[in-house]
Amino acid sequence: MPETISCDVAIVGGGLSGGLIALALAARRPGVRVVIVDRGPTLGGNHIWSFFGSDIARADRDLVHPLVAHVWRDYDVAFPARRRTLPATYYSVTSERLDAAVRAALPPEAILTRRKVLAISATAVVLADGDRIEAGGVIDCRGAADLSTLDIGWQKFLGRELLLKRPHGVERPVVMDATVDQIDGYRFVYTLPFADDRMFVEDTYYSDTPDIDHARLAARIDTYAAAKGWKQKAVVREEAGALPVVIGGDFDRYWASGGKGVAKAGVRAGLFHPTTGYSLPDAVRTAALVAASRDLSGATLDALLHDYARKAWVARGFYRMLDAMLFRGAEPGERYRVLERFYGLDAGLVARFYAARSTLADKARVLIGRPPIPIGRATRAIMGKRV
Repeated sequence: MPETISCDVAIVGGGLSGGLIALALAARRPGVRVVIVDRGPTLGGNHIWSFFGSDIARADRDLVHPLVAHVWRDYDVAFPARRRTLPATYYSVTSERLDAAVRAALPPEAILTRRKVLAISATAVVLADGDRIEAGGVIDCRGAADLSTLDIGWQKFLGRELLLKRPHGVERPVVMDATVDQIDGYRFVYTLPFADDRMFVEDTYYSDTPDIDHARLAARIDTYAAAKGWKQKAVVREEAGALPVVIGGDFDRYWASGGKGVAKAGVRAGLFHPTTGYSLPDAVRTAALVAASRDLSGATLDALLHDYARKAWVARGFYRMLDAMLFRGAEPGERYRVLERFYGLDAGLVARFYAARSTLADKARVLIGRPPIPIGRATRAIMGKRV
C-alpha cells in the first residue's frame, strides 16, 4: 500500500547541498522533522570536495567538521614560469563521511535512498513507488537545472585515488600543476596526498565542451604518476565530471527551469563559484541560512533561497567577466597564462577569490597591470558575452 510520509522539511537530493541542509537543521533546529530522499544507494554519491579554511565562516565550521577526511596547512601551484607555496589551510571531505554524518544525525526512517522522484511541489514529493511526502516545505537539491539558459564553458575532470607500492614523499596538495601539456583548453593536474602510499590525481581541463574521453584521461593520469615515480598498486576510487563555468546568461530563466514555486539549493539554484565551480562554501552558507529561518514553509523557503541566489548571481558578475576573458579572449593553449599571472598576486587576494568574496581593491588588482591576453581581445570578449 502506498504510504504518506509527513515532515516539516523534505530535501530532494542527498548530495552535498542537501546533506548539509539536513545536518544544519538537525543540529540547530532539533525539533524540525526532516526527510531526505535520494535515488542513489547512499547520500553524497562518489565525490571528494575540497575547500580552504577561509571559505567558511567560523560560526559555520561545525557543520563541515564531521565531513573532513584530510587537512593540510598549505598548498602548491606550478606553472611554466611560476612555482609557489601558499599558506592556506586546505581541507577535503568525502561522500562517505557525508553519508555517515547525516545517518548519525537523522533517524533511519528519515533517510530514503534508492527512491526515484516523479514530481515535486512546494509542499509535496511524489515517489515512483507510489509513496508521497507531505511537507511544510520542500527544497530541491537535485543538481543542475537547464544549463542552456546560461552561457557556459566547462571544467571537466577525471580523478583517481592511487594506492602506491611505496611512499610518495609529497607533503602538500598541488592545487594546480599547469606544467603539463596544454590540451583541450587550459589543462592542469590536481594532486592530494591522502596518506604516505595514497595519492589522489585529477586531470582537469577548462574546456569549451563537456565531453570526457575517459580512456585518454586515465592514460594521462598514468603518465603523470609514472613521471613522478609513483608506482601504482591499485586504483582505489575514481570520479569524473563536468562542472559549468558561467560566462553569462539569464538567472531568472535558469531558476524557473528548475521548477517554479519550489525552493532550490546547490547547483540547481546556481549557487556555485562561477569560475572554479566550487560549491561547498555556498552549500554551507545556504544550510546555515535555511536553519536560521523561523518560517520553513514552502513559499517562504522559495522566496528566501531565490533572493539569496539572485543576490549572489548579481554580486559575482566580476567572475563571469573573467570567465569571458578566459574562454573568449585567450587561445585555448594560452589560457594557462591568465592563471599563472593570477597566482603571482597576494595570497589574501587569492583566498578571497576562491571564497567569491573579492574586494573592490582585489578586482582592480586582478585587472590592472600587464594582461596575459591582448587588451583588444579581452575587451571584445567582455563586450560579446551575454549578460
